[in-house]
Amino acid sequence: MDASWRRFGRRALLAAGLLAGMAPVVAPALARDGQDADGRHWVATWQGSPQTGDPLLANLVPPPPSYADQTLREIVHVSLGGPQLRLRLTNSYGAQTLVVGAVHVARAAEGSGIRPGTDRPVTFAGQPGASIPPGAVLVSDPVDLAVPALSDLAVSLYVPQDTGPATQHTLGVQTSYVTAGDATGAESFPPDAATILTRPFLSNVEVLGTPQSYAVVTLGDSITDGYNSTVDANARWPDQLARRLRAQYGNRVAVSNAGISGNRVLHDAIGPNALARFDRDVLVQAGARFVTVLEGINDIGFSVALAPAEAVTAEQIIAGYRQLIARAHDQGLTIYGCTLTPFQGAGYYSEAGEAKRQAVNAFIRGGGFDGVIDFDKAVRDPQNPAMLLAAYDSGDHLHPSDAGYAAMAAAIDLSLFDPKAAVREAAAQAAE
Repeated sequence: MDASWRRFGRRALLAAGLLAGMAPVVAPALARDGQDADGRHWVATWQGSPQTGDPLLANLVPPPPSYADQTLREIVHVSLGGPQLRLRLTNSYGAQTLVVGAVHVARAAEGSGIRPGTDRPVTFAGQPGASIPPGAVLVSDPVDLAVPALSDLAVSLYVPQDTGPATQHTLGVQTSYVTAGDATGAESFPPDAATILTRPFLSNVEVLGTPQSYAVVTLGDSITDGYNSTVDANARWPDQLARRLRAQYGNRVAVSNAGISGNRVLHDAIGPNALARFDRDVLVQAGARFVTVLEGINDIGFSVALAPAEAVTAEQIIAGYRQLIARAHDQGLTIYGCTLTPFQGAGYYSEAGEAKRQAVNAFIRGGGFDGVIDFDKAVRDPQNPAMLLAAYDSGDHLHPSDAGYAAMAAAIDLSLFDPKAAVREAAAQAAE
């Protein structure tokens, strides 16, 4: 289906400015609409959607840990590059004030190491530390560090006192490091440093983009979050889409991954439902122009195994989609629907669930969204369309392998995110 280019513009940037206004610092070089005199603006180059523990899956997912007098060095793989960056720290689900003693950012080297000459202290309203109230987000001052596209950053965060259960993104699929004391400026951590695969307290990295740059936000569940992909390989389908977009369009398009494993459209599960988090994780993401939606399989599957009291119909999932579509259009974003991938053989599969999947996919293919990304077609077994192709199955019959995620990314028509069309439409809307 041809893309619709009618519905995006500066309103998404204005929405992003609202969130920045909650923090104790506003970047002095940028105007209130998030742009400087040359049209440069902040763009979300990396995202780790915040989560908290959830009783529904408590037997599968351990509760968030606490940290005290420790430094966390988180390795993040950015999509878009830029001459400056800024960070967003989160205490969204904290029960107490989060005290941040120091933060540094550098280009990552091997393991916990950083590249010589790239370490930069991060400040907040000019100060090296800050306190984040429960439920709040903190935006850093701009940092003068050139960030290459598709590169790794090391964000080091020192917390001097007990944090309480951490606000975190649970599925990092990336090794990060924890050591005692303030090691934010260390060239590397000691060999006995602990490793983690989560994303505590860090929710966003933004880079200063050109007037032509913007973000694609990928809203989804564990299949977007990269479950069962190879750790440290950046093999999630949004990662692979970012590489394709870079090769096709240069350093113009960011991919901001808003996947949360276990997520549902209509009910919470290891994080707020898609309807509840859509503003935070999509609409106010800096520079957002496009959003893809791959959600619904957990709404279907959990009805059988984990949450029968929260059983939903295909029509209810579709009604949820319609809400996402309306809200995206209200903020000028173009929104694409991704067909739900096969799950026969998974622990929560049922024939009734398969019928719901087919009904939901019929709506997606039928024109409810601005365009379609047919992931179902990309990874299904032609001999048994209810199953993943064996070569694309990670082994649980629900989540793709690295090869499956690559097939998903390869199936996306890149013209859906054409920068030239995006810039033309944004200019036309700004002139209205």
